[in-house]
Amino acid sequence: MMNFDYRMFEWINNLAGHYPFWDNLMTFLAKDGEYVFFIGVIFYWFVRSARSRQMVVELLIAACAALGIASVIGRLDYRDRPFVQHHVHQLIAHAANASFPSDHATAAFAVAAAIWCSKRREGWLWLLLASGIAVSRIWTGVHYPLDVISGALLGILCAIASHFLFSKLPFIQSAVSRGINQYERLEHKVGHIWR
Repeated sequence: MMNFDYRMFEWINNLAGHYPFWDNLMTFLAKDGEYVFFIGVIFYWFVRSARSRQMVVELLIAACAALGIASVIGRLDYRDRPFVQHHVHQLIAHAANASFPSDHATAAFAVAAAIWCSKRREGWLWLLLASGIAVSRIWTGVHYPLDVISGALLGILCAIASHFLFSKLPFIQSAVSRGINQYERLEHKVGHIWR
């Protein structure tokens, strides 16, 4: 399995350095793609619809849970980055810390899958962006394919679990709704002060 993982890494990473457009796109996605997700989450929150705000709470819980689990896995099953053990085309600087699973893929897929659970049409675009981030981490030489696939699966599972808990357990829905209502009252008061 590890041999196949490395061969897949080599096949993708060997494309780096030959196609300037793709190198630039992959470098952007690998380094800054996560900020597109941050902007998206802020946008959905300030749309100010109850559905969007509940979705944001769901995706934040999914992302935090997924990243927490990923951190534990990384400590229990430490794996070096590709550039530590192999000659790679490394397009971005990165610390030589745990490679498995990919935090970028984990967070991106947790958020994208959570959006997909609530807003199917928009969710596909976010899943496409998450896939781009996952591939970019291999292209730029900082992750193996198994790192990003495992991160993606973990993020998706946490998003589905978060959505299931919110949709099937009324007391969680009620608690989140109360929390959002309290926040909106505070937001309304602050808005009056600034006028």
